[in-house]
Amino acid sequence: MSALLRDLAPMAIQAMAVADLDEVLAIEQQAYSHPWTRGNFIDSLSSGYLSHVWRDDQGQLQGYFLAMQVLDEMHLLNITVHPRLQRQRLGWRMLELLAQLARERGCRQLWLEVRESNAPARRLYEAFGLRQLGLRRDYYPAHGGRENALLMGLDLPQESPS
Repeated sequence: MSALLRDLAPMAIQAMAVADLDEVLAIEQQAYSHPWTRGNFIDSLSSGYLSHVWRDDQGQLQGYFLAMQVLDEMHLLNITVHPRLQRQRLGWRMLELLAQLARERGCRQLWLEVRESNAPARRLYEAFGLRQLGLRRDYYPAHGGRENALLMGLDLPQESPS
């Protein structure tokens, strides 16, 4: 278990399970105009992707993330904070945990796609240190068509042994 995960243990961070999906989907549908489906989550869990849920001390789901490791890169597929809890640094803390877990797995880069129109998420990612690497045209479904995604990345320097 990572030191960061141990430090955050009172927040009840745990691996996402199929049993979490009703709650996850409820948040997903509130947070996005084009949410992931139950099938998307089940496929990710079945594939063994890195996935965690974040609960408060009452057991209420606050957020979650799923990421896929490919060689020495971690691709963040979905990170979501309950809409009523956004802008309280939970997204930042989940990114910290993901970056630490990625480093522990030997990953040298974290990358993701974000909707071009999602200014709050872009600000979070930029503040965290991710930089724009490219543009994926017509990547996301949108009302009335498709929307571009920004490809963003962050180098993950490996921690030197003490």
